[in-house]
Amino acid sequence: MHTGINSTLPAPNMHVFLPRRASFMCNNSTLNLVVSSSAAPSSTRQHLSNLEKLLQKTNQTDPEGVVKGCSNGSVETKGKVLLERLNLSRIWPEMSAADDMSPRNLNRLQRLLSKTMEYSPRNNLGSRWREYHGCYDWSGLLDPLDENLRREVVRYGEFVQAAYHCFHSNPAMSADEAPLPRHVSLPERSYKVTKSLYATSSVGLPQWVDDVAPNLGWMTQQSSWMGFVAVCDDKREIQRMGRRDIVIALRGTATCLEWTENFRAQLVEISESDDPTQKVGCGFLSLHKTPGAHVPSLAESVVDEVQRLTEMYEGENLSITITGHSLGAALSLLVADEISSCAPQVPPMAVFSFGGPRVGNKGFADRLNEKNIKVLRIVNNQDLITKVPGVFIDERLKQDPNKLEEEQRNESFARVFNMLENNNPWAYTHVGTELKVDTKMSPYLKPNADVACCHDLEAYLHLVDGFLSMECPFRSNAKRSLAKLIDNQKSNVKQLYTDEALSLNLERKDSFSISM
Repeated sequence: MHTGINSTLPAPNMHVFLPRRASFMCNNSTLNLVVSSSAAPSSTRQHLSNLEKLLQKTNQTDPEGVVKGCSNGSVETKGKVLLERLNLSRIWPEMSAADDMSPRNLNRLQRLLSKTMEYSPRNNLGSRWREYHGCYDWSGLLDPLDENLRREVVRYGEFVQAAYHCFHSNPAMSADEAPLPRHVSLPERSYKVTKSLYATSSVGLPQWVDDVAPNLGWMTQQSSWMGFVAVCDDKREIQRMGRRDIVIALRGTATCLEWTENFRAQLVEISESDDPTQKVGCGFLSLHKTPGAHVPSLAESVVDEVQRLTEMYEGENLSITITGHSLGAALSLLVADEISSCAPQVPPMAVFSFGGPRVGNKGFADRLNEKNIKVLRIVNNQDLITKVPGVFIDERLKQDPNKLEEEQRNESFARVFNMLENNNPWAYTHVGTELKVDTKMSPYLKPNADVACCHDLEAYLHLVDGFLSMECPFRSNAKRSLAKLIDNQKSNVKQLYTDEALSLNLERKDSFSISM
């Protein structure tokens, strides 16, 4: 049975609650203790000071009389007890005391904790679609975060979630025959899946692994379903976006052999490149290029399907959007490079990556820039995966341009720097434009959230949905449901919200853990 907060609490009776709020200003008030604490941040002390002044102006009606007058178990009495227990001023500190007690805000909390998804408005991108697709490297759209771009980023992240869900619903593949077609439940009804993508590892597990753990099943399979290609086929959505969009979505690491490839981090040359200084991670390249016994390589599948779709929709405005999380984010860059190298007259192409590791060296980054491949990296400041693999040299210098200029004046340093950059097998660098979010800025997540939470894809989408700007990192009107976040990361969500989720008797469904 679903029980929730009574949304019919009459607004005219709000004066009943205000005197109770005024009674909080007693000598033993927690509010007074926080204000007097020198350890509290200055912004918190200022906010609480303002709140104290506001409460002092409130009608000083005897609170005992109010309680006695409402002791008959009325809706007002029950509502007051629940409102005091929620202490909504901690959730939305910018609200006044009257707003804090508003049933409207209680309804909003209930919506956030429900399974029903509520999205930011979808505006018509029209002639600006190239700008949102990165033609100007998202200049002027990231801080503050443009509402249309926020919606597009979250939308592409949900394609990756669909890839995770499809894989985990049936991860096993037969080693003796070609895989059967898969059904992918897309978050967008305006798209249809046209191709399944597979990745194959070029390494195998040693025999002793089978002897020690013979029942690992799909965890040790050589080839696995990695993602899909989908194309928008809805006329209204095509009109809204300003073009027909082709999406390539790739999941993160799931099998033992994929993890093994992740740790093969030595930089190797790209076989198709004439420049020996352009290098990428050995394990990533292996998963990208290796064909399976009954499936083609990821590189071959993507190129063939993109060529087919561009020929089918020749003459239309097309775009290619590649999105992935973790390992999928790394493979997205290799897929973008492969398409631009093999497919003639490629439409505008952009990569939206979530929690991606470094993939190659500076030569590889320059290669993608020369091909005009636009990359938006969504990075959680607490996510360790985005800081690996390898030793990075030039990123440190990018942070201090004056230091770079000064050091490059020295010819001896320039020679040493170039030698290290070109020959060091661990000299990785990131590619593209960065949108940085931060777990600590979420009012819902614990500031000491663990490594898994900081890398979780749903946590990424939660942070993007709430991000406004570096000056005001989390917007108060964020719309994304907290239900999936609580399902995936209950131990990392503040207890206030997990308790309220239980008190609202929210229905839960099994969810899949998303890792690298």
